[in-house]
Amino acid sequence: MRYLTMTCLLLGICLGAGAQVQVKHLRCEDLIDPLGLGEFHPRLSWQLQGPAQGLMQTAYELRVGAWSSGRVASDASVGVRYAGPALEAGHAYTWQVRVWDNQGHVSPWSSIATWRMGLTDWKARWIVPGFEDTVGSPCPYFRKDFSLHKKIKSAVLFITAHGLYEAHINGARVGDAFLAPGWTSYKHRLAYQAYDVKDLLHDGDNDLGAVLGNGWYRGFIGYAWNKEVYGHDIALLAQLDITFVDGSTSVFATDASWQSSTGNILSSEIYNGETADERLAPANWVGVVEKDYDKSNLIWTENQPIRKHETFNVVHSITTPKGEKVFDFGQNLVGWVVLKVRGNAGDTIRLSHAEVLDKEGNFYTDNLRGAKAQDTYILRGGSEETLEPHFTFHGFRYIRFDKGDTRPEDVQAVALYSDMPKTGTWACSDTLLNQLQHNIQWGQRGNFLDVPTDCPQRDERLGWTGDAQVFSRTATFNMDVHDFFSKWLKDVSADQLPNGIIPCVIPNVTDCDFGSAGWADCATIIPWNMYLAYGDTSILRNQYSSMKAWVDHIRSVSTNDLWNKGDHFGDWLFFRPWDDNSGMSAVTDKYYIAQCFYIHSCDLLVHAAQVLGFSADVASYSSLLARIKAAFLREYVTPSGRLVSSTQTAYVLALQFDILPDSLRPRAVDLLVANVHTYGDHLTTGFLGASYLCPVLSRFGHTDLAYTLLQQETYPSWLYPVTKGATTIWERWDGIRTDGSLETPTMNSFNHYAYGAIGDWMYRVISGIDTYEDGPGYRHIRIQPHPGGRLTHAEATYETAYGVVYSGWSLSGRAVTMHVRIPANTRATVFVPGAASPVEVGSGEYTFEGSL
Repeated sequence: MRYLTMTCLLLGICLGAGAQVQVKHLRCEDLIDPLGLGEFHPRLSWQLQGPAQGLMQTAYELRVGAWSSGRVASDASVGVRYAGPALEAGHAYTWQVRVWDNQGHVSPWSSIATWRMGLTDWKARWIVPGFEDTVGSPCPYFRKDFSLHKKIKSAVLFITAHGLYEAHINGARVGDAFLAPGWTSYKHRLAYQAYDVKDLLHDGDNDLGAVLGNGWYRGFIGYAWNKEVYGHDIALLAQLDITFVDGSTSVFATDASWQSSTGNILSSEIYNGETADERLAPANWVGVVEKDYDKSNLIWTENQPIRKHETFNVVHSITTPKGEKVFDFGQNLVGWVVLKVRGNAGDTIRLSHAEVLDKEGNFYTDNLRGAKAQDTYILRGGSEETLEPHFTFHGFRYIRFDKGDTRPEDVQAVALYSDMPKTGTWACSDTLLNQLQHNIQWGQRGNFLDVPTDCPQRDERLGWTGDAQVFSRTATFNMDVHDFFSKWLKDVSADQLPNGIIPCVIPNVTDCDFGSAGWADCATIIPWNMYLAYGDTSILRNQYSSMKAWVDHIRSVSTNDLWNKGDHFGDWLFFRPWDDNSGMSAVTDKYYIAQCFYIHSCDLLVHAAQVLGFSADVASYSSLLARIKAAFLREYVTPSGRLVSSTQTAYVLALQFDILPDSLRPRAVDLLVANVHTYGDHLTTGFLGASYLCPVLSRFGHTDLAYTLLQQETYPSWLYPVTKGATTIWERWDGIRTDGSLETPTMNSFNHYAYGAIGDWMYRVISGIDTYEDGPGYRHIRIQPHPGGRLTHAEATYETAYGVVYSGWSLSGRAVTMHVRIPANTRATVFVPGAASPVEVGSGEYTFEGSL
């Protein structure tokens, strides 16, 4: 072993005169200056920054308005509950924090942050158009005129809809959120949004308006082209609260005094796209009808909205063998196209969207199934027009002009996804793996539109629970998904059936409600992964009854402690050779899989009960866990340690979930390794096994084989799609076959993030960034990189709630150089290759030298 050195790289590492800790990145309920807050004991978070190595907080003081917490002896800087006077609905609050550190310093007060409470007493009434309105009708417009003659101090618009809305004040769009109010289990939970609109108002006459689209509420969604899943109506609820400088207030709320009309949007559907006649504008306004619709399901928006993000210009203009004009944006993305065009009044432009070209190079839409995915515009004529849709989205890389024409430089694609802060970067010396990481992140961006959809392009786009659970830990590295999953998990609970079953998609818009193993287990797996990633016990507490109900359901349908009945998807899309008569199809018994996930969910329930202090449940479910493990061994394991399903997934699940006793694990590992070799060092796993394959190999001493699998370039492998030009993760390992032909169009998405779960291993094993259960949320950080494969260097950054963690390594022969950065108010255990024992460090930047 080479001599181990540790060098601090921070300039000025020793505190000099006047050096101080700073407080930055203030968050309220994990959001920056939120409006419409519905939590009356909000959690406040901040980060410490300073030059001192090993910097820790020893105390803090909060100021909220005129209230002060006083000096509180605590090292907590994440999720600190407000404990001051009762908060008032609709009121705005300012807050600051200062801290004391372990170097004997007190920070200056932080900059001022704010939050505004939401509504509890709605004065607004639900309104619907004053004319016949159905799913096939043009989108309705609403408006209210009013006058203002005082100087405004503050103005906040609270708004939601049955359907989707865009609001306008004096002709200007309100906010930068799209597809609002988002998608929730509408019957139980309908989010409203709040917008600061002071700058949109002016002295004199003003108008407030909105246009609504069908959206998920009553548009076509789910299988069999369901419509009106949540209701027949399309409705608006809006309330503009204005406070004037003189202290007086005014409220302008939806009621019978509003007006309604139709305008340019002739139709708008999520699957089919949008048609707009730009010659039309709202006219012939008529009244509205008040409705006594429920308001008890209204909730504040606790997650980031969908916003516009990256834009893409055309990289190739193509004339296909069929003679079609096609533009290529170079990236499979989710969003829509913005056009700038000139033409004559009545000219029509129609765009179609596609993910790939077929083997011959023609525009390919068969895999969209019934979704038209077309946007059509009838031009106003005259001056240049900027055109884009409002209440739809598409998954695409290519567009085709079926009618009309435009120049490549006048076309731009815009990516839409939930505005989750980007938290992770990962890179290495292998360009194919770097592209894989790119594809993983873009698969997440494209499918995290308020719910974790399976795919964004065909007539589906549903919140499949299995996809979400296998990818959930990877998702935490790429983006801050705390709020995203916290919101979605509450919909999981809301749509959970009375008998404890979790439907296959959430929000539940299908009849797929049989509680499939590995899918319904999202109820236990995702809350635990969120707890590990963010250290937030409230997620466990909020979801605990759902977790327990799911495990209790499995117990209720089990026989002799075996979950050996019911419908299950199994190891979805596992490897099947194109010659399926070869006997090499990797079929894993679906009831074997079910028992594995029964054990895993029960184990996670025990862990959650331990964290929450539910000692009676710890004892009860620990006893159940022992029984169902014993039942597994009786039913599925031979005395020699062979499993009844001799597949990679079977061995991986048994090892990952700690089902096998210590004496049988070496045999199972050997059989797993032998199985991988049997397939020429290729994986054969489907959705449920793929995410655990490399972690299990690394855990049991076969990281070299895990690297071989990861860097395998031929089918089936993670890199095979990359060699075929993929820019996102595919649904199938062979969406494009080796001969260039395409898999069955009935199920062949080219933006399907589940197999991107390998990203978790890339962060936690290759780069070595992980958290300990005694300090979840990266309060206690584990740095343990595993150099290997063909890599000569790798690095990752991860923005935790405490600050940035960095781990990078490079090789020179067998010598390893590591660079590590640890944020303030945390500690880390660093494992250096070749070292006899780990090194304990605090915050700071370090270099370590080791050897393979």
